[in-house]
Amino acid sequence: MRSYGQCCALAKALDAIGDRWTLLIVRELMIREACRYTDLKNGLPGIATNLLAERLNEMEQSGLVTREAAPPPVATTLFRLTARGRELEPAIAALGRWGAPLMGNPQTTGDEFRDHWVALPLRLYVRDRRPKDAPVRLAIRAGEESLTLETAGDGSVRVQPGTSERPAASIQGPPHTILALLTGKVSLASARAKGVRFEGETKTLERFGGPE
Repeated sequence: MRSYGQCCALAKALDAIGDRWTLLIVRELMIREACRYTDLKNGLPGIATNLLAERLNEMEQSGLVTREAAPPPVATTLFRLTARGRELEPAIAALGRWGAPLMGNPQTTGDEFRDHWVALPLRLYVRDRRPKDAPVRLAIRAGEESLTLETAGDGSVRVQPGTSERPAASIQGPPHTILALLTGKVSLASARAKGVRFEGETKTLERFGGPE
């Protein structure tokens, strides 16, 4: 790990997280929490196996990542963010917002896309407008993987992999359009025109919006 050698907080932060792939590893661990090495490799298309191992070792030395042995029958090593690593969430959210206008359609750009990546922007950018109301669940399918979005009672939402029991509504379609719908950037009619399928009470959507 190379250092800028500068007595500056930004330089010191970049010493720890500025190397190629480091923040994308953080992204994967924010989405999956405890993660196997193979899960990380699959979620980081293009990374070499030896480079992933090197980055994980550096992140562990920097106090960003910890590893633990999973209990049987899994019996493998799991990686997860430390409390220090989780403090990067606001920076990840800000960088995601800044980078959103730079994105193109992966079908035309040829860029890689993994279905589970949509879970992080859903958690970071979708807000519950009526947190005092009864909690609701949404079943989301943005590709091959199913997700459950649930209100957390404090204005935030939780996003977990897997199907939901008795969801208030279900949404299926392109991930970026689903995110735009749930943050209030497009109407349901516009989302449907772009390939979103929505089932359930439409008033459920009034519950959600983007950050203030």
